Amino acid sequence: MQLLVTGGAGFIGSNFVRYMLGAHPDCRVRVFDKLTYAGSLDNLADVQGDARFEFVQGDVCDADAIRAAMQGVDVVVHMAAESHNDRAILGPETAMRTNYMGTFHALEAARDANLKCFLHVATDEVYGAKMEGKYTEKDALEARSPYAASKAGGDRLAYAYFITYGVPTVITRPSNNYGPYQFPEKLIPFFTYLALRDENLPVYGNGLQMRDWLHVQDHCRAMDTLIAEGQPGEAYNIAGDNEHTNIETIRVILSELGKPETLIKHVEDRPGHDIRYPIDGSKLHALGWRPEVPWEAGVRETVRWFAGHREWMDAAVERGREFKEKWYKDRG
Repeated sequence: MQLLVTGGAGFIGSNFVRYMLGAHPDCRVRVFDKLTYAGSLDNLADVQGDARFEFVQGDVCDADAIRAAMQGVDVVVHMAAESHNDRAILGPETAMRTNYMGTFHALEAARDANLKCFLHVATDEVYGAKMEGKYTEKDALEARSPYAASKAGGDRLAYAYFITYGVPTVITRPSNNYGPYQFPEKLIPFFTYLALRDENLPVYGNGLQMRDWLHVQDHCRAMDTLIAEGQPGEAYNIAGDNEHTNIETIRVILSELGKPETLIKHVEDRPGHDIRYPIDGSKLHALGWRPEVPWEAGVRETVRWFAGHREWMDAAVERGREFKEKWYKDRG
């Protein structure tokens, strides 16, 4: 298998590259990544010496670049995205450009690439919020934030390219990922970083927002399953089956680090913050996949990974700081 992973230097992408090279000795992986603040070759340092690995730097919105990167591959896993909700609220154009137009350019290139599978990684946030029950793949998409709307647009575009042009798209809607190499703007690495420095942890609202936590290794196994078994034109929820409130997760982080809960400081909630978006994973279960990593053990292991990789975290935070300063400067 010759695999192209867009956004492969990011959190989920780098874990997936590592997983595929380990699980499939005959697999060759080409990573295509712009290397923004959240994507770094540091995330792929342990595979760069592998002869089966290749890196191409480029922007998924560059039609010529993504078309060239797709030459000779069998499978595309498209996960290049801007995924930070807060930043998308402040300036939604970047998320729209990457998550929608980037998907458009990737799908255009896929029309001529003779692929076996184009796996489009969306998100459970495309469904909106639901206080009772769980979303199935048949439910309407009712995205409530600019980020979620940009991902919903890419989701439906992937489906349209299957219907209209026959591109073998398989759409995934994973729940809230966590694990090693996650950029420290997301809850677990961010609060781990702050707690290690004995800084206050700014918790949105009452912290009772519910998330279904999916360990990135379980997500990687799910994507591997869908490349082999997914039906073109279909969408699949990838549920972690681990629903916990943010405040529960934060308390586990503090417990693992031996830090006091007095570090928790509640702040004003962000606009459009979904309380709960649970998904039903039965459709994927029918293909033989189920999550394996227990929630608390997985969170504690992840916190230990970040605590043991302080240099990686410091470098990531510095990249984020530089990007944020430039981002605000560009917007006046």
